[in-house]
Formats: sequence, structure tokens, C-alpha cells
Amino acid sequence: MRNLHVKLLALVLVLVGAGLCYYKVTRLGLPLFPTQHAEVWTVEARVEFKARHDTPVKVRLGIPRAPDGYTVVHESFVASNYGLTTEDDGLNRFAQWAVRKMRGWQVLYYRIQLARDPAHESLPAPPPPVTESADFPEPIHSAVRAILAEVQRKSADATTFAKQLVTRLHVSSQDSNVMLLHQDIQSDEDWARRLVDVLAVAQIPARLMRVLLLKDGVSHGSLIPWIEIHDGQTWLPFDPETGDQGLPETAVVWLMGDAELLDLQGGKHGKVEYSISQQTQEMTLVAEERARQMGSRLMEFSLFSLPVQTQNVYRVLLLVPIGALLIVILRNIVGVQTFGTFMPILIALAFRETELLWGLILFTTLIALGLVIRFYLEYLKLLLVPRLAAVLIIVVMLMLAVGLVSHKLGIDRGLSVALFPMVILAMTIERMSLVWEELGPAAAFRQGFGSLSVAALGYLSMSSVYLGHLVFVFPELLLIVLAATLLIGRYTGYRLLELWRFRAVLFSRPGA
Repeated sequence: MRNLHVKLLALVLVLVGAGLCYYKVTRLGLPLFPTQHAEVWTVEARVEFKARHDTPVKVRLGIPRAPDGYTVVHESFVASNYGLTTEDDGLNRFAQWAVRKMRGWQVLYYRIQLARDPAHESLPAPPPPVTESADFPEPIHSAVRAILAEVQRKSADATTFAKQLVTRLHVSSQDSNVMLLHQDIQSDEDWARRLVDVLAVAQIPARLMRVLLLKDGVSHGSLIPWIEIHDGQTWLPFDPETGDQGLPETAVVWLMGDAELLDLQGGKHGKVEYSISQQTQEMTLVAEERARQMGSRLMEFSLFSLPVQTQNVYRVLLLVPIGALLIVILRNIVGVQTFGTFMPILIALAFRETELLWGLILFTTLIALGLVIRFYLEYLKLLLVPRLAAVLIIVVMLMLAVGLVSHKLGIDRGLSVALFPMVILAMTIERMSLVWEELGPAAAFRQGFGSLSVAALGYLSMSSVYLGHLVFVFPELLLIVLAATLLIGRYTGYRLLELWRFRAVLFSRPGA
């Protein structure tokens, strides 16, 4: 029953740890690899206008509202001496700058950083309004009716009707009815508005939308008009020039409906230009922002919410359980003998600063010198506590001596000897001397070599960039490490080194 209890507990720990990790990866987008980066687009809208002399100025600019397929990593507004407010009417967002008095040419900036996120969906759009038929003057009204009647016969629903309409208006460019519809069209946006009006005559809800195509290096970009129709269930985007359904992959919906992109009061000659640049950014930063937008409280309790200095401390501490699991495996499954349980892992932490080769050299030197002095203390017949204190003092003096000598020799790595845990060194010297006296030098060297081997393997595991990333971003994985430790704690079988030791007996033939 006790084994069953441990197994069930380990299963619960694994499920909780793996479940939290799965949620962070699939829902929040946290990366499993430290080298994962996200493509981040920086879009800067530059508003330029000339303020009228000593007149209050109000500037209202349309800005993106939770663009579909993208996560807003950062958003900022740049304008000195202006008051700033934002508003959301349920369809669009607007930034409004205001100032009591201003004169001359003015420049305002709106900057947004977007990361591609196919799982991100825009906020739900309001239902389409009641379609009101556009009032076209004659003879345009008759031309519209004739074109719509022809398109009606060649379509089956709102989607095919929109495609056929755009195709009809562009293929027969010499048709008199089509030429009438192109009258007074000065820009692509005027043509998109004309299509919306024509679709309104056919009682198909449609609206104008303006999108920005992301392209690295753009300096004087502008919005591109698009149209959307409602098929009774959802809004479908269409290219007003070709009739193709859908938006380009790099398109960001900037403004919906008939709202003005720039509303300027107290100024003139207003214009908006867009600059676009692309760069890479750590996926974890993008995931943090995505979690905030989703309202997930899980990231509020993540290690990323701690001060940077504290984060750096935990980046090291969270690797200790990995080293502890390694010691459990090497001692209980493999059968490696070491001095103490935690000594190798603490030495491995010191190796992270000294590097492995120099760490092994310095550690071996200190233990050898300390062991010689410890044997001398044995002849003094000291009590246990004073003897341990004497060994500790000697270890400190040896560390000082090694540091000074290495500095004089120009070996800077020798100065890192101060990073070794002195108490652990003192206890290792004491323990090794006792094993030497009780079991002989062979057993002492065997346990010493085992301790160094475990410390070296612990250093290699704890210096892994990938493991460090996993336990810091997904600390719940330590529950799986705990589950593995509990299961190994119930293991009572042969160790691997014991199998090798008794191989002659295990593999001998019966009766041989």
C-alpha cells in the first residue's frame, strides 16, 4: 500500500507539473527553447499639421483595436505639451491629443509593436447595421440596377455576389454602365466606398476598412482601403480591386467603417505617414504581454514579475533540484559513492564560476593540502569540535594562500578559489581522513573520485542553457523532478555497479 501511495502521489505531481507547462506553452506561448524569438513589427504613425495661431488644437487619430492575428507587445504616444486620451467606440479606437495654444508646424507620433500570433483573435465586432440603400443620382442609379441584375443571375450567395460584382466592374471597362460608376472616383478609397454603396443597393451589409501592409523598411507608408461584407454569420474581407477574399498575411486592420482616420481641429494641412521596421525579440516578452491581454493571472506569479537581481538568484537556485536528482540517480541507481549527499552539488555550483577544469584543479589541491594537515592534527589528539574548527581555519588559510600565489603568478582563475564553500571543504577533509583511517586509502580515493565525478556531472547539467531556461520559465517542472525523486526513493533493487561487481555470480551457468 505504501508503494501505491508513493506512485499515486508521483502521478499527481507529474500531471500538475506537465499540465501547467502545457498550458503555458499552448495558451500563453511561452517558448520551450531559450533561442526562440518572435518577429516583432514596429509601426510608427507620424501626424503632421500646422496649428492655427493661438487656437485650441484637438487631434483625433484612429489606432488599431486588438488587430486579428497579432499581439500588441508595446504601445506608446509621443507628443510634448499635449494632453492625451484614448477612447473605444466598440468598433474602433482613437487617440486624441489636445492643447490650449500652439502655433506653427506640429508633429505627433503613435508607435505600436506587434508580434505575429495566429491564435490571437480580434475583439468581437458588433452586428451589421440595417442596410440603407445608397441614393445614386440618375443615370448612375439605373446603371447600378442593371449591373446588379446581371450579377444576381451569376451568383448564389453574398460571397459569390461580392466576388462577381468586383470582377464585373473591372473586366468590362468599356461598358457604359461601368464607366458611369467610375465617374468622380479620385482615389482607391473613393472606389472602395462606391463598392460599399453598390452592395447596399443589393441589400448586402458592407463596410469600408483600412489596412496597413507590414513591410520592413517602409518610411512613408499609407493605409490601403479594403471592404468587408456580412454573409449573415460573419464579416468577410474582400480586395476591392481584384475581388479576392481574405486579407494578405502581413495586413493589420487599422480602421473600420466610415470613421475618419485623422480629425483635426484648430489646424490645417494634416497628414499621416507610416514607418515600419522589423526586428526579433525574445518570445518570453511576447508571451508576457499575451498573458496580460488574455487576463491570465498565472504570469502575475511568474518569476518574470520579480526584480532582475532576484531573478538572477533564482536562475541558480532552481538548478539545485536538478543536481539533487542527479545525485539520487548516481547513488541509488548507479551506486557511486560520495562524501555526503549535498557536497558534490555545492561544489558543482562553485564550478559554475571557476569553470570545470580549474575547479577540479583547485578543489583537488585544497583537499590534498588539507588532508596532509588533518593527519598532523590527528597526532595532537584534539576533541571533535576543536578539531573541526581547526580544519575550518586551515581551509580558510589555504584558500587565502592559493589566491595570493595564483595572483602573483598571473593566474587569475586561481582567485576564484574564494567561491568554494569553506565549510563543505572542511567537512570533506574530515570525512576523507576518517574513511582513510577506517577503510583504507583505496576507499577514501574511491569516494573522493566519486564525489568529483558527481560534481563534474552536476556542473554539466546545471550549466546547461536549455535546462536553466526550462526550470526558470516553467518552475512547475520541478514537481516532475520531485516525483522522480520519490519513485527512486522506493527503489530497493541492485545498483548498476553492484551488478558489475557480482557479474561472475549473476552470469555463471548453473552447475558450472
